[in-house]
Amino acid sequence: MDAKNLEEVPSFITKNGSEIHELLAYHNSTIANQSLAEACAPIGALTQEHSYVKTEGIYYTTATTGRIPIEEKTREAKSGDATAIPSGKKHKLWNTGNETQTLLYRCTSCYEHSDTAITEEL
Repeated sequence: MDAKNLEEVPSFITKNGSEIHELLAYHNSTIANQSLAEACAPIGALTQEHSYVKTEGIYYTTATTGRIPIEEKTREAKSGDATAIPSGKKHKLWNTGNETQTLLYRCTSCYEHSDTAITEEL
């Protein structure tokens, strides 16, 4: 059985500037075609706008509030909200709350820097 605790997995910085802890993925479990990670964004943090070439995902906000622009639409996300991130769609994450924003990120195929296309420089 594969089971991980958040404290057991190291964090890393993604190509768009997010800090994530990848809980389950191909490199640390028997999962081959998806991954689950926790992402954290400090107060006021803004990731670089980006898209995924082949991956699609779901952001599930677990703490505080944030803004998630996807193409020309913006979603105000609060704890308990799930937001679909289709492949090929430009998006970013902006913490508008008063504490660290955390969210679970589930994606088809595992996160890879090579699948992330930066579409706007900060």
